[in-house]
Amino acid sequence: MVKRINLALQGGGAHGAFTWGVLDRILQDEDIEIAAISATSAGALNGAALKAGLVKNGRDGARDNLKWFWEQVGAITDERWQAWISGFAGSTHAVARAIEYSPLYQAFDMTTRLLSPYVYGPAMQNPLARIVKNMRFDHVCSPGGPQLNICATNVRSGKIRVFTGEEVSPESLMASACLPSLFQAVEFVDPASGKMEAFWDGGYTGNPALFPLFEPHLPDDILVININPLHREALPTDSQAIQNRVNEISFNSSLLRELRAINFVKRLISTGKVPEDSMKNVLVHMIRDDALMNELNVATKTIPTPVVLARLKEAGSDAAEAFLKAHKADLNEKSTVDLEDMFS
Repeated sequence: MVKRINLALQGGGAHGAFTWGVLDRILQDEDIEIAAISATSAGALNGAALKAGLVKNGRDGARDNLKWFWEQVGAITDERWQAWISGFAGSTHAVARAIEYSPLYQAFDMTTRLLSPYVYGPAMQNPLARIVKNMRFDHVCSPGGPQLNICATNVRSGKIRVFTGEEVSPESLMASACLPSLFQAVEFVDPASGKMEAFWDGGYTGNPALFPLFEPHLPDDILVININPLHREALPTDSQAIQNRVNEISFNSSLLRELRAINFVKRLISTGKVPEDSMKNVLVHMIRDDALMNELNVATKTIPTPVVLARLKEAGSDAAEAFLKAHKADLNEKSTVDLEDMFS
């Protein structure tokens, strides 16, 4: 029996390779159909690559296109080279610390803290631009395949902007992944208003937004692929760790607000305070690996390295495998996230 689901793909820089691993595993299961995607930043890039590949050549096309995208980012996908590189690297935590304390990253971090991206002008272009321009937007924007929703933040209004259908473009994808401390706002004529607008990363207002997935024609199930850890045991004490945790909390806050709203609606339905067919009874699922993400840091989000990308991809695949073994039968039947416990 085919299980139709919606995907909610978080942003998180190079940590989006975890989502790559999850998607690669899900695409291998022909019982699962992806009906719609809502995505932000790295999640938006994963979502666009997935949809373009699906439209072009089905599941294999989607897996190939995701592999192509992450190879452009810096992943080494030859398993022989992966094993060799990983074998010589230390633990994931040690690799993350080495990147964080490297002179190159320290210089980069200091520069971005002290200087506005408008100071160095075109010298600091988003390296994703060269990859995005090579995506097949006739496939990304196709009416076929899953409905794709891309989230960005309107700088002037402070509101979320969700691009969908033919609105999805190189500019809207770059806007979704535009961190304002690193890059100048992405400015283009918004097709909805016909005006020149400026956009920052969608994570500030929706990481990702869930409400585009509440439409009646879409399935009830939303599978959130979470790459910003909800919980960190260690108290951050240095400036980089503090800033990283602040970003994680702020980038999770919009998601948690929507999950809390879903929980409220589910209580209204279950207690009979509203008719069951008057509001969507969303079924929530989540794939995450907080243990791995606690070993990583802001440097591994910013600086993609083959060994970290490989470990993230493998962890995503393993997490998806574990989820499917435990909960595949629950899809289209019941939530597998205990929202009451999450907010207690």
